[in-house]
Amino acid sequence: MEAPWFAKRPVSAVRPGDHGWLAYNSPEERDRVIGPFVREGLETEEKVVYVTDLPAERLPGLGPGIDLDECLRSGHLRVISRLDACLDRSGAFVPAMMLDTIGREVGEAFGQGFRAVRITTDYSWLLREPGTDLGRMLGCEHRVDDAVSPSTMAMAICQIDRRACPPDQLIALRDTHEVLVEVNPEFDDGILKIVRTFEPAGLRIEGELDAARHTVVAETLARVVAQRGSVHLDLSRLGFIDLGGLNLLARHATRLPAEGSLVLDHLRPSVQSVIDTVGWHRLPGLAPGAELGFQERGGMA
Repeated sequence: MEAPWFAKRPVSAVRPGDHGWLAYNSPEERDRVIGPFVREGLETEEKVVYVTDLPAERLPGLGPGIDLDECLRSGHLRVISRLDACLDRSGAFVPAMMLDTIGREVGEAFGQGFRAVRITTDYSWLLREPGTDLGRMLGCEHRVDDAVSPSTMAMAICQIDRRACPPDQLIALRDTHEVLVEVNPEFDDGILKIVRTFEPAGLRIEGELDAARHTVVAETLARVVAQRGSVHLDLSRLGFIDLGGLNLLARHATRLPAEGSLVLDHLRPSVQSVIDTVGWHRLPGLAPGAELGFQERGGMA
C-alpha cells in the first residue's frame, strides 16, 4: 500500500529535489523509464551521472541519436563504475563513498555550466549479494534523500529489480523515497490518460472515455494487442465509458489469439454498471479481472 505522502510522477516530470524510486518488473519497463531520464538530460543543459559497470553504449533504453563520445568527452555524461563510486578495495558497498560521489558530481556541475544534475543507479546487484545489510542500504538511501531533496540542482532515480528482494524489503527501501517514478503516458489530454503497465502487461486507462477519444484508445490498444496474448486494462481510475468505448474494447478483444482475452481489472461501479447493462455474454473476448480494492475505491463501502 502506498503511503499518502508519495508523489507519483511520469519520468519526464521528475525535477530537481526529487529522490525518485523505480521498482521495475522487466527490462522493458526499466528501459522506458531510465532511457528518457538519461536522454532528456543529454538533450538539455543537464549533467547525467550513471553509476554502473555497463559501458555507455549499453545504458538502458538510450537508443540511437546521441553522440555518446562527445557527451563523455564534455562531461555531459558521467558513467562511473561501482568500484569508483561506492565500493572499497574488497568489493564491499560503502554508503559514505556513494554520498561523496553524488556530492562531488553535483558540486562540480555548476562550475561546468550545467543547470541541473540527473543521477541514477541500479541497486539490484547489491540486493542479490549474499549477506547484504539492508540496514546499511536504508541508511544510505536516507542520506541520499537528505542530500537530494533540498537541492535546486540534483534529481535522482534509484532503480531496483522487484525480483531482487522479498516484498517486505522492497517496501522498506521504497519508503525512503518520496517520489515514485513511472513511464510517460501514451496519451494525456487532461480528460483521458493512458499509461503502459508491465505487471500485468497492458494499459491503465484513467479519466473519461468518450466518443472524442475512441481513436486514440483504439490506436494504443492496437499496438499493445499486436505484442501480447492476454492484455490487462487497469480501469481503477476510469470514471466513465460510453457504449461506443465498450464496443471498441470488445472489437480489439477479438483480435487477440484464441487463448487470449482482454481482462478488465479494478472496475469502478460506474463502469461496472455499463457492462452489466450490456451483459458480459454480449462482449466476447472481454473478461472480468481483479476486483477494485478498498484503497482504489477511495474508502467507498
